Amino acid sequence: MQRMKLLLCSTLTLTLMLLTFSASVKAQKKNKDKENEKAASLPQVIWQDPGDMASLNMIYGAGGEAHAPDPNGKFTFVVEDMEGTSPKFDVTDEQGIRWRVKLGEEPQSETAATRLLWAAGYFVDEDYYVAEFKVTGMPKLRRGGNFVSEDGTVRRARLERKLKEVKKLGDWDWFNNPFLGQQQLNGLRVMMSLLNNWDLKAINNSVYDVHGERRFLVSDAGATFGNTGSPTSRSKSDLKGYENSKFIEKASPDFVDFVMHSRPSVFGAVDVSNYKERTQMEQVTKHIPRADAKWLGSRLSMLSDEQVRDSFRAGGYTPEEIDAYSRIVQTRIAELNAL
Repeated sequence: MQRMKLLLCSTLTLTLMLLTFSASVKAQKKNKDKENEKAASLPQVIWQDPGDMASLNMIYGAGGEAHAPDPNGKFTFVVEDMEGTSPKFDVTDEQGIRWRVKLGEEPQSETAATRLLWAAGYFVDEDYYVAEFKVTGMPKLRRGGNFVSEDGTVRRARLERKLKEVKKLGDWDWFNNPFLGQQQLNGLRVMMSLLNNWDLKAINNSVYDVHGERRFLVSDAGATFGNTGSPTSRSKSDLKGYENSKFIEKASPDFVDFVMHSRPSVFGAVDVSNYKERTQMEQVTKHIPRADAKWLGSRLSMLSDEQVRDSFRAGGYTPEEIDAYSRIVQTRIAELNAL
């Protein structure tokens, strides 16, 4: 009898726990649905006027000097992030600010790319390049360990400031979004070719809920300033590859096709899904209204030579690389204005 009572009591307890859990899940789902419904009603934006172009500080970018990390400050390891192709992990600084640290091939190119995107009026994350800083509690990383010394010194990193007021709502697709046919989206498409950004997957585009707006942005611009192409030829932060690549493919009186190579070779067709996705990416920079391309060129031409150079200084490039990258960017801006 006692055993039966214990069994009954256990069954009732388990049932109560399951009912409580179910109610909690339903409540969370209801709250989530309300949040999504509220977010869906927010105004949608993909571009904002950056104001006086001549006053833009391209060294510090969107976050400004006030939000820049202190390379000599104390950073504490939080967690390693295994998503994506680049090694990443999170740290917090002495003020409790959380930073996403990226290592590998992309820190320099992404930092420079965000500066130019921001100056053109597009939303970007607050990215900073840090040549060297120290992290306490640093474990042995599963990826990117060659950029970290035994004492926790991290080299050649991009630090992205994680803003509490920014909430990610999801991703967006180049071929399915609220701005199709609009000048500002077309300008962003041109920017992808100007930067030679060959990784145009939807997962690299984000929608943020921030300051009462749904902001659409390219949130991963690391695959830039190299050569576009197949897996065997494309590159990142590769001066020679960027210098030797073509910008404008062809132009008619009304439309312009910009160069973008992303499709794998015929051998890559074995992976049908990837082959289709990469082939479609090449269309992002095609059939762009000539007027919209010229509009972007006129915006970028407001930047001084020194501001363009500062974009690459911010990325930690050498003086020789700064000269060369800046010259290529200025040449491409001139090509837009000559359309």
